[in-house]
Amino acid sequence: MSQNGLRKELLPRHVQFLALAGMIGTGIFKGSGETLGIAGPGVVVSYLLGGALLLIVMVALAEMAVVYPNHNVQHLVHKAFGFHISFIVGWLYWINWTLVTVVEILAAGSFLQFWFSDTPLWLLSAICAALIIGINSLQVKFYGEMEFWFASIKIIALVLFILLGGAVLLGLTDFAPDTPAQHLFGHGGFFPNGIQGVFAACLIVMFSFGGSELIGVAISETKDVKKVLPKVIKGVVWRVLLFYILPITIIAGLIPWNQVAGTESPFIQVMDAIGIPGVAHVMNFILLTAVLSAANSGMFATSRTMFSLAEKGEAPKMLTKTSKSGAPKNAIFLNGLLSLIGAGLAYFAPESIIGTMMTIPGFTMLLLWIGICAAQLKLRPAYPELPHFKMKLFPVTTIIGLVGLVVILIGSTFSKGISVGTVVCFTALAVLIVLALVMGKKKTETELDLKDAQ
Repeated sequence: MSQNGLRKELLPRHVQFLALAGMIGTGIFKGSGETLGIAGPGVVVSYLLGGALLLIVMVALAEMAVVYPNHNVQHLVHKAFGFHISFIVGWLYWINWTLVTVVEILAAGSFLQFWFSDTPLWLLSAICAALIIGINSLQVKFYGEMEFWFASIKIIALVLFILLGGAVLLGLTDFAPDTPAQHLFGHGGFFPNGIQGVFAACLIVMFSFGGSELIGVAISETKDVKKVLPKVIKGVVWRVLLFYILPITIIAGLIPWNQVAGTESPFIQVMDAIGIPGVAHVMNFILLTAVLSAANSGMFATSRTMFSLAEKGEAPKMLTKTSKSGAPKNAIFLNGLLSLIGAGLAYFAPESIIGTMMTIPGFTMLLLWIGICAAQLKLRPAYPELPHFKMKLFPVTTIIGLVGLVVILIGSTFSKGISVGTVVCFTALAVLIVLALVMGKKKTETELDLKDAQ
């Protein structure tokens, strides 16, 4: 017998690690090489700017969640702006995370090829997809526990990297003959590509930080949200800044920034430079765990978003059905099927599929964050009571965050030229706008018919 409702079985540590899992994945383990290649050591400033915007978005979300404890992100946007915007944001968010989940699954398959080089990418990726589907089908508290340990492995790995790399950077070991200053300031200076490089890197930085809003998705399954959420938000923000800025400073200090970019993870490059034996196998295992964890979070986000859309009548009602364990089984089945299809795409283009899918920019994530800030600006005056946990210096702080996100969004749209990803995203946005107008018209007609019948 199925239940029409999600169970509130996620604990504070589950929610914290769920958000960390979404943010700490390929963005840091591989994306850090790209950001260093764009901005040089000055990319640290890009992460600080991104972190400031992240804090504003998270505080805005936490404030609204405390006032409206039974509302997730899509519910809050709907409350602020009504059906049309909520419809577009909800579906864009689902599309974004579905594609991200597929990319993470394909990346997991590619890391498995390190050990199983003769096995095709599509098959290894399909096995990874099946594993993620199975985990998400578990009772939500077991899923949260599994994700807790998934995320723990990569966080422990980052801590060990920071400790070891920091010791080398400070000259406490005999591993590296070069001084950190040579790499941080010797290859064109700390800002080799100027301030323009710092802002250009912000695009990838914001995409890397994407996932923090998973807290908003998990709200409906969290106990004692009023007490838990403010602490979770603060904890996630400072941990992410710690786990991004320190490792990147270490990488930039130990190897030349202009030699980091490439197919190999900069973490592996640093360990190779230090000269630790067997590092390739250890780092590959950590990378595999990291992308599986991110895929796990992605499957959680897509299934819960689809459940929410179906609850509001914006997706087929059958997707609201839950299992005995409290998991949205039909939504998981749909997103699992799409993940398997995504894995199957590697059969046709194993060499280029990951790169092609990663060309889809993170502007959907930026739109969501803009929606969160805009919703807070709209809803704050209508709060029944101002919460204890609230945005400081409102509305100035929220407006600064909103403007910063819009600037990055415009930059991401016009700085990369026409790519496959840009075309896909704008096409999806255009289709969703049309669907929102059509669905909105039907909804209005239905409401009028019901009113006439009364």
